[in-house]
Amino acid sequence: MNAQLQSLSASLSGTLTLGGELTVNRLGFGAMRITGEGIWGQPKDRAGAIAVLRRAVELGVNFIDTADSYGPNVSEELIAEALTPYPKDLVIATKGGWNRPGPNQWTHDASPEHLRGAIEGSLKRLRLDRIDVYQLHAPDPVTPFDVSVETLAELQRQGKIRLVALSNVTREHVERALKIVPIASVQNRYSFADREWDSVVDFCEQHGIVFIPWFPLAAGRAAHETLSRIARAHQAQPFQVALAWLLQRSPIMLPIPGTSSVKHLEENLGAASLRLSGDEFRQLSEVKTAGEFKR
Repeated sequence: MNAQLQSLSASLSGTLTLGGELTVNRLGFGAMRITGEGIWGQPKDRAGAIAVLRRAVELGVNFIDTADSYGPNVSEELIAEALTPYPKDLVIATKGGWNRPGPNQWTHDASPEHLRGAIEGSLKRLRLDRIDVYQLHAPDPVTPFDVSVETLAELQRQGKIRLVALSNVTREHVERALKIVPIASVQNRYSFADREWDSVVDFCEQHGIVFIPWFPLAAGRAAHETLSRIARAHQAQPFQVALAWLLQRSPIMLPIPGTSSVKHLEENLGAASLRLSGDEFRQLSEVKTAGEFKR
């Protein structure tokens, strides 16, 4: 087991570059699950959450994804508590554009006023002078999309954001945003068995935009059977195989599996060195989307 852990490193996944400026390893960490139940309040095991963040960095993770709505605020505060002073190569991406009235409740607000306040809050909680990657969490049905993006472009000009990014968007959204400001990354729901956003992945690859899949696992029987069979062949966990498929899907793919457990973190990072055969990749790619999805 010790030898196995010594070989664990996010660096084995290779690297990619965000916005032509920030190079990171291709397995990041999603910091949503380190908060309380319902993505609300403090975690039950605060020391455990901090241990997961520190272990992630020890294992070569240098891209951490969070949002002001995770907690709310709690995820950003834990990241700062666990990791400041930050390693020089660590990139922290956060998001704004949602309010949290209660556990498992999310409401849109991507108005200029909200986004300006959200940026200031994230800077303070993360103890940063500038956010490396700031993502519009989702288009707001009330505020025009272009207005939200123009606000982020303005904040970038003010030096509060280094790179502007998007989340939960269509290809049309990305095309519209690119007319306003360079877009470093797009974060949508995506997996081997949930390929609704294939066209967005392809568009991002064509334009040098990083694609960050927030990771569902299909509940469909065919998907699980295929995943489990290939995992057994590699003596791996099904989740590791699903992550390996993402890494092989495109060179601009940056998976961010999240967990509140050091054990699960280490299992996830085992995917960095897992290589699927062409036939295994094809079998997973041909699984029909089915069942429910869970973030």
